[in-house]
Amino acid sequence: MSDLKINTDLARKILTGFIHSEITRVGFSKGVVGLSGGVDSALSCTLAAEALGPDNVLAVCMPYKTSSKDSLDHAELLIEKTGVQSVTIPITDLVEPLFEKLPEMDNLRRGNVMARTRMAVLYDQSAAFNGLVIGTGNKTEILLGYTTLYGDSACALNPIGDLYKAQVRQLAQAVGVPEEIINKPPSADLWEGQTDEDELGFTYQQVDRLLYLMVDQRFTPEECVQAGFEDDFVRKVLERVQRNHYKRVLPPIAKLSNRTVGYDFLYLRDWGT
Repeated sequence: MSDLKINTDLARKILTGFIHSEITRVGFSKGVVGLSGGVDSALSCTLAAEALGPDNVLAVCMPYKTSSKDSLDHAELLIEKTGVQSVTIPITDLVEPLFEKLPEMDNLRRGNVMARTRMAVLYDQSAAFNGLVIGTGNKTEILLGYTTLYGDSACALNPIGDLYKAQVRQLAQAVGVPEEIINKPPSADLWEGQTDEDELGFTYQQVDRLLYLMVDQRFTPEECVQAGFEDDFVRKVLERVQRNHYKRVLPPIAKLSNRTVGYDFLYLRDWGT
């Protein structure tokens, strides 16, 4: 894991600067974070509090009826430690009518509904608080597509999206996120007993090392196998990265004109700004 080791002091400086500059340059001064009790959202919230000041950060807790007590306790622990503002808005009464209407829903569909409902709540709170939504998705999840489109992936800016899970833990420790949050099994807490690694079928430690070789070092699948990874594991991860590329880009627009948004019209400077 030595290749994944980061300079936490430098990363902290860059990411707090990123949060401050990205929010203030578009005329805002506040940020909103969906706080789940996990390490990713805890890190984003801690960095935001440092970048903007705790009074300018709103942590939104959105439990479902099966959410674990640990998740709620850990979210509250982080709120107390950072001093940010907070609000708790349970989503049970918001999602249950749809679940009752469509009882054939499996866990995946139900989880997607909950993730998108949470994002609807989060964006409503961003309007009420007059702050931008700060993302909480890490690089490992983004590459694997282990995220809900227009759910937990939706945000105005994402300070931790270029950090693998192992690096999130390193930086979280450096900025003072409580150890019980850092060390607990990662879980989206979408249903009782759910953990990320059980659902993925491999550990973050395994896949972080492989993704680092594939993405950052540009290893071919054959070179990854030569580096010691099982061929089936390499192919499985590569397929996930390729299959979920659509989640990492804006929806494609059919090109008809000379200047198409997303192709030719890309930057504010195109308008003389």
